Amino acid sequence: MTTKSRVVLLPGDGIGPEVVSAARTVLERVVRGAIAFEEYLIGGAAIDTTGQPLPAATLAACRSADAVLLGAVGGPRWDDPRAAVRPEQGLLAIRRELGLYANLRPVRTWAELAGASPLRPERLADVDVLFVRELTGGLYFGPRGRERTADGERAYDTMVYTDGEIRRVVALAFRLAAERRRRVTSVDKANVLDSSRLWRAVAIEVAAQHPGIALEHQLVDSAAMRIITSPGAFDVVVTENMFGDILTDEASVLAGSLGLLPSASLGDGRLGLYEPIHGSAPDIAGTGAANPIGAILSTAMLCRHSLGLPAEAQTIERAVDAAIAAGARTRDLGGALGTAEMTEAVLGQLP
Repeated sequence: MTTKSRVVLLPGDGIGPEVVSAARTVLERVVRGAIAFEEYLIGGAAIDTTGQPLPAATLAACRSADAVLLGAVGGPRWDDPRAAVRPEQGLLAIRRELGLYANLRPVRTWAELAGASPLRPERLADVDVLFVRELTGGLYFGPRGRERTADGERAYDTMVYTDGEIRRVVALAFRLAAERRRRVTSVDKANVLDSSRLWRAVAIEVAAQHPGIALEHQLVDSAAMRIITSPGAFDVVVTENMFGDILTDEASVLAGSLGLLPSASLGDGRLGLYEPIHGSAPDIAGTGAANPIGAILSTAMLCRHSLGLPAEAQTIERAVDAAIAAGARTRDLGGALGTAEMTEAVLGQLP
């Protein structure tokens, strides 16, 4: 009897349960009984039940799984920035505890959806960018605090990186570029920040070990401009945590909607955490209007990177492409389909 892969589902908050359910339906249809699913709490839902955004039982289940599929965390009921416990802490903690230091966010465009983007169609031709964002260092994890001074209140966040943290994520970017168009753009702020100067120096060292792959350096402010003015010029973009967070949300306008984009968070092993890049969208939670494509495409990445099922990954991606080509559109794309209808449109394109 073939051993089933174990996938932990973390639906989370807002539209998270809706898109995770849709993605599971597609994944089950493609793998046909080869996966055993388990569901656990994270984020606000976990706070309400256990008082913690990442319960010990959730973390233990994720550690022993082959892959994790997450929906979204957060919402207005937990949105007090002064609160000691917040849903986002669960997301940061699971990345750190599982050693998931690299966030892969592919951004590509569909010719049929050119009208959904605010950019001119000619700028969207041939866009296929893979962002590799460092995930466990930088401002989000460095020393921080608030304190009273004689002049008022002072707050600080610290961007800290070691050469080892930089090297491992840049090396991954080069390995991925070797399977694509063999170009890496390293984004930093080396004209101002010492952490970026270290980043650039390490990137140069890594590039010397990959002579067949071109490396270019780009300051983050000019990179933000180029993503809009000439997105087709990029292949693999690697950058630190906060820069990557901002640039990938900006790049979502190329595809036409945040709801279309998947992501994978990876470490040194095969275990990965997969999630759409959108948030919990509390304004539409429970209405059945969420776009499930980002979550569905996240399962394709799950198949490819954690389960070793590249053919199944391609099957999911082709079904999404075919559904879009056939005119399936959710409301964020100017259409009328809800979550369930869009999921059915993808299911209908599976062989």
